Amino acid sequence: MRPSHLFLAVLVAAVWGVNFTVIEIGLDHFPPLLFSALRFLVAALPAVFLVGRPKVAWKWIVAVGLVLGVAKFGLLFVGMDAGMPAGLSSLVLQIQAVFTAVIAGAVLGERPTRVRVAGMAVALAGIGVAAWDEGTSGPLGAFALVIAAAACWGVSNVLTRKASPPDSLNFMVWVSTVPVLPLLALSLLTEGPSADWAALRALDWQGAGTVVYVAWVTTVFGFGAWGRLLRRHPASAVAPFSLLVPVFGMSSAALFLGEPVSPARWCAAALLVGGVALTSLPSRRRRTGKPFDGPVTGGNNAAGDVHDESPGPRRHAGTAGAAGPAARG
Repeated sequence: MRPSHLFLAVLVAAVWGVNFTVIEIGLDHFPPLLFSALRFLVAALPAVFLVGRPKVAWKWIVAVGLVLGVAKFGLLFVGMDAGMPAGLSSLVLQIQAVFTAVIAGAVLGERPTRVRVAGMAVALAGIGVAAWDEGTSGPLGAFALVIAAAACWGVSNVLTRKASPPDSLNFMVWVSTVPVLPLLALSLLTEGPSADWAALRALDWQGAGTVVYVAWVTTVFGFGAWGRLLRRHPASAVAPFSLLVPVFGMSSAALFLGEPVSPARWCAAALLVGGVALTSLPSRRRRTGKPFDGPVTGGNNAAGDVHDESPGPRRHAGTAGAAGPAARG
């Protein structure tokens, strides 16, 4: 891989890692489901008019849009809004690699190697340590929501593999059109039109900047650059760079949000990243020449996909008693 491509791979990992801190700031301006809807709306427009027609069947675009956009990001944003820290969210989401391997085995008949099974066990041990650490300092309910988001990401990975889009940017832009209306409807039903309208009326440059970052920088640039790398290099050479996402996620949350990183959390990070690395190793071939199929492990888009340690509910700008934009770190 050329130095310019190495730099681009690290840059995408950094963009995706810092994204969690940006989402944390955005959650001070918007209710979580409204924020997620705005993210996909801005990611889709005007890009949908520039990327050409969809290159896969609509059933795959709709399926991935609902599972990834509505379920995964909805759960992630709500979990972070409920108290899940940004850095820990960036780490815990990497368990999606284990969910992907398990679901691919059940649905696609892909049998993981012994090394991958060992990697799953190590990664799950990391999740156990992280859950124990979070149980002593934060809400386990929010932790469970992010685990559920990772499971939905695993499902979307398998759906994406079935879809086999030839152009990842085209695919992601069209997928971004699907979650907008469902997320807006859910926001109106659960967060209320008054809260949504108050957040939009109170919109300032910082709130608008968070939407632009999570939509254009994280989604459009991130997936476009990642897809370019995957077109020029083997997936086994590109995928390991996604393991840098929690490194940037935890570091940026500590630097800008002042999130403490306990020794237990570093231990969880080492176990989880190491386990995911084993799970993501390229498959070896049988002596017959038939390859072992491995899991699809996507890069972090998010995640998405950011937060202080307080377990209480957030207050949004423009609502009664709302705090202004938080200046953390």
